[in-house]
Amino acid sequence: MLSSHQASTVQTRDHTAADSHDNIQVRGARENNLKGVSVDLPKRRLTVFTGVSGSGKSSLVFDTIAAESRRLIDETYTAFVQAFMPSRSRPDVDALHNLSAAIIVDQERMGANARSTVGTATDAHTMLRIIFSRIAEPHVGSASAFSFNMAEGMCPECEGLGKATDIDVNEVVDRELSLNEGAIKAPGYAVDTWPWQIVAGSGLFDPDVKLKDFTEQQWADLLHKPATKLKYGTGNFTYEGLLVRVRRGYLGKDRESMQPAARAFADRAIRLAPCPACDGTRLNEAARAARIDGLNIADCSAMQVNDLADFIRGIDDPRVGPVLEGLRSTLDSLVEIGLGYLSLDRESATLSGGEAQRVKMVRHLNSSLTDVTYVFDEPTAGLHPHDIQRMNRLLLALCDKGNTVLVVEHKPETIAIADHVVDLGPGAGTAGGQICYSGNLLGLRSSGTLTGRYLDHRVRLRDTLRQPTGHLPIRNATLHNLRDVSVDIPLGVLTVVTGVAGSGKSSLIHGHVAGRDGVVVADQSPIRGSRRSNPATYTGVLDPIRTAFAKANGVKPGLFSANSEGACPACKGIGLIYTDLAMMAEVASVCETCEGKRFTPEVLTYRLRGKNISEVLEMPISEARDFFPTGQAGTILDRLVAVGLGYLGLGQPLTTLSGGERQRLKLAINMARNGNTYVLDEPTTGLHLADVDQLLALLDRLVDAGNTVIVIEHHQAVMAHADWIIDLGPGAGHDGGQIVFSGTPADLVAHGDSLTAIHLRDYINHP
Repeated sequence: MLSSHQASTVQTRDHTAADSHDNIQVRGARENNLKGVSVDLPKRRLTVFTGVSGSGKSSLVFDTIAAESRRLIDETYTAFVQAFMPSRSRPDVDALHNLSAAIIVDQERMGANARSTVGTATDAHTMLRIIFSRIAEPHVGSASAFSFNMAEGMCPECEGLGKATDIDVNEVVDRELSLNEGAIKAPGYAVDTWPWQIVAGSGLFDPDVKLKDFTEQQWADLLHKPATKLKYGTGNFTYEGLLVRVRRGYLGKDRESMQPAARAFADRAIRLAPCPACDGTRLNEAARAARIDGLNIADCSAMQVNDLADFIRGIDDPRVGPVLEGLRSTLDSLVEIGLGYLSLDRESATLSGGEAQRVKMVRHLNSSLTDVTYVFDEPTAGLHPHDIQRMNRLLLALCDKGNTVLVVEHKPETIAIADHVVDLGPGAGTAGGQICYSGNLLGLRSSGTLTGRYLDHRVRLRDTLRQPTGHLPIRNATLHNLRDVSVDIPLGVLTVVTGVAGSGKSSLIHGHVAGRDGVVVADQSPIRGSRRSNPATYTGVLDPIRTAFAKANGVKPGLFSANSEGACPACKGIGLIYTDLAMMAEVASVCETCEGKRFTPEVLTYRLRGKNISEVLEMPISEARDFFPTGQAGTILDRLVAVGLGYLGLGQPLTTLSGGERQRLKLAINMARNGNTYVLDEPTTGLHLADVDQLLALLDRLVDAGNTVIVIEHHQAVMAHADWIIDLGPGAGHDGGQIVFSGTPADLVAHGDSLTAIHLRDYINHP
């Protein structure tokens, strides 16, 4: 039996141990721009990480805490198993204590696998298949008989893809022209080229007759004639129809490996149409024949999730009771998270980053796992203020189950619900990487940090509205969920298009404005890049820089490219040597030959105003702008600084950039194009509250220069700053697709009754 003193000592020891294990302890983190960061994060609580873009939030949360958790889990597997897993290097940190298993729920797209859908990604389709296999009539077999990914259920014609390749003939030929006038639009068939001569000299057609006047047989020969030996002059040659050649030359080929002209043609001419055998349902006839209350499984998969949830609630059959309960829970979670407008047959690859993140989140809401660490990257991206409230409830629900939730976020609505806030900065890049504040929300407000000062910052309505110089008309738009929409978008002003997620904003703008003459689109599609790609190569600013170095030293420009003859032969111009240790993590070490400078010693002897090419590429963009103040380089660097990327290294690999940084890099590129109507898709993604003001100033400069700016956006600050607002809704999916308001922000605040009006009114009237 313990004495009272011994018992007291045990209690004290246990209490101390509990305290030390109730925090994730980070000591001396130096990943990317982190400057020896040390911080304690409470476990089983919601911690929000704030700070300007590039301040080090992702470096701390994803590249340090989550990365080490995953690496340690990987090390629990045998060496044999690890050999088949992705290799992970240890983060640059002195110590990490009390980590739990980390589950990363990020905004990475869910891949391009055409067989992955919302239903398969959430397991909802699996549960639906079980229900149909047990109670649908007529009975056709087990659950696999309803799977388009299994031989028993897939359509034999399209093998479960639901699509067949179709070629747009009008992109291959112009019927209004003759062969001599250049009627063949496919690459490589310019008049007088050898492929053109084979067609024009085949003797099958008169090259001066317009294609629209061809006989039925001539039209068939032009497009579909199989490979046939014909005489041409004194020799023989093989002739085949244009569509036969296009199919052989383009179908099934990797478009990324094509030349730009060929890839552009493939994108225009080759499209996927619904499979005629299964009408796009992916399933065979037997699976389509089985029904529940008059609906087959394809009908159910095509329904909006909120409608499917109502249908499933109407089924009451003890044979599938537990499965029904699980499916109802999953569908209700999708509705609650603001994705009720999706359908289970929606391909995963078509989801936006924010939608993909929320679909992934649904998998974890009903999980039996507890005491794990969930890591989120801006979970409010793409969400209307109305939907942010839903997201907040779900983040808190994960905490209430005993999990640790770490969120990188800028929105004040989510910062407000945090148990703990970590603010990084004070600036970005080399000016960041430090803890400016760690504590509760009340302390953040009085901390004096940039985030603390901007928490209650509000953009006011414009005092003076710019007047339109004309209008861009949209008439009877019906794409996706749009309901015969007609609207006039004012020219020469800043117009914000808003509405809840799924209301039809992108369908209206990308479907009916993008593609018109003079329209430049900056959307959120991923940047193609590799370890070799950086802002200098991506923006094209490296070309005038190389030219300047070449001219100053009387040598070839190619010497100053790390991807060409000037590259260090040991590291191939990357600056790092990647060593694959087979059973262990891949290790990146600085190249000993060039010491990370990426170029040969000879190239580094050439200088421009005292700097070699490696030193220039190490400059932050703002410093490089001062070094190249004029000419093409100065123009490009000015745009990069204007979009808030002055802190990035000119030669920093694109793979190290955050989503917000990549988005703004694309915006800078698009600003360089000739055009007078700019379409921006959620440009505030990844932006700190203070950076939003800088973005608004940039948009004003574009408009004041005589351009039209159309912004798809949820951020109330951008709405308040607009000259004109177009609000879609009232809901999402088939509950949306209508113009619920078109007018000035002041009118929306004063008289609007939509969800946007309610939240903008609250924002404007915030004390």
